[in-house]
Amino acid sequence: MMNRRTALTAIAAACTLAAAIPSFAAEPLKVGFVYVGPVGDAGWTYAHDQGRLALEKALGAQVKTTFVENVPEGADSERVIRKLVAEGNKLIFTTSFGYMNATEKVAKSAPGVTFVHATGFKSAKNLATYESRLYEGSYLNGILAGKMTKSNTLGFIASFPVPEVIRNINAFTLGAQSVNPKIKTKVIWVNSWYDPAKERQAAETLVAQGADVMAQNTDSPATLQVAQEKGVYAFGWDSDMSRFAPKAHLTAATNDWSGYYIDTAKAVIAGTWKTSDYRGGLKEGMVKMSKLNAVVPADAAKIYEEKKAALTAGTFAPFTGPIKDQTGAVKYAAGVRAPEKDLLQMNFYVQGVDGKIPK
Repeated sequence: MMNRRTALTAIAAACTLAAAIPSFAAEPLKVGFVYVGPVGDAGWTYAHDQGRLALEKALGAQVKTTFVENVPEGADSERVIRKLVAEGNKLIFTTSFGYMNATEKVAKSAPGVTFVHATGFKSAKNLATYESRLYEGSYLNGILAGKMTKSNTLGFIASFPVPEVIRNINAFTLGAQSVNPKIKTKVIWVNSWYDPAKERQAAETLVAQGADVMAQNTDSPATLQVAQEKGVYAFGWDSDMSRFAPKAHLTAATNDWSGYYIDTAKAVIAGTWKTSDYRGGLKEGMVKMSKLNAVVPADAAKIYEEKKAALTAGTFAPFTGPIKDQTGAVKYAAGVRAPEKDLLQMNFYVQGVDGKIPK
């Protein structure tokens, strides 16, 4: 039997051996982000970067993030994504619709990397999609626009004719029509997510055409700045833009990506991540509305808050019939909710939107 002195000697030897073996902390998960605009755009890219910063704060040394901004959609994005893979990023978020094909292509050649693409519809074992139901916020903006307009003419500055933008135009119009059946929505396409000069020109044109409340699916505060200069109203988009035009800014439909980014990174670190098509709205906290401007009348604010509560509870959906297209054809009968697959492929204007969707 081992005596006390022998036991103490064995313990001391074991401790010495343990101290001699170096301990290695787990390598941080390298996470890359691809942005279509500058992080200072105050809109879409700014909101994504706020999510990235929240991820860093929440997981600390467990992650190491990097981003590439102002990446054109199309072929050039593939080069950027491949470079992020080569640099050792094991989780890559590509944050614009036009990155879809490039992301899919790179994902096939890098099975050990997890890819997550915003607003697209292509997925694979190592490629997931995510999107906010920002059209819920667009519908709420429409309610305010319908109550605030005096001309019954609304304006919308649109980026590219992809389903997410068409959804937001339609939701805005439906929200306005729910409180004011007389309204019409005029749309100007600027063929850019972020181009302050084009956005300004479009906003000025819409005001000249009689629009006294404007919305946007572009990323700069130029529309709001024009609205304030012209004495009309507008909305922030993707983030609260009230600091740029406090008198004109009625509210903003904002994206909060932080929870999704944190949960996704945790799952990759834990080895539990699985591909999915995630859609989050007011109910999930991915869409949030900023503070209402004090100029909003009490009756308009009441309707707005009631609809926001219904959207948050999941008891109401913006694309619930009766809904007609521009020709008057019934797309969804009374009480029928548009299925998710229809929303993801939306390619028609609802009745009340002027013009045609560009080809």
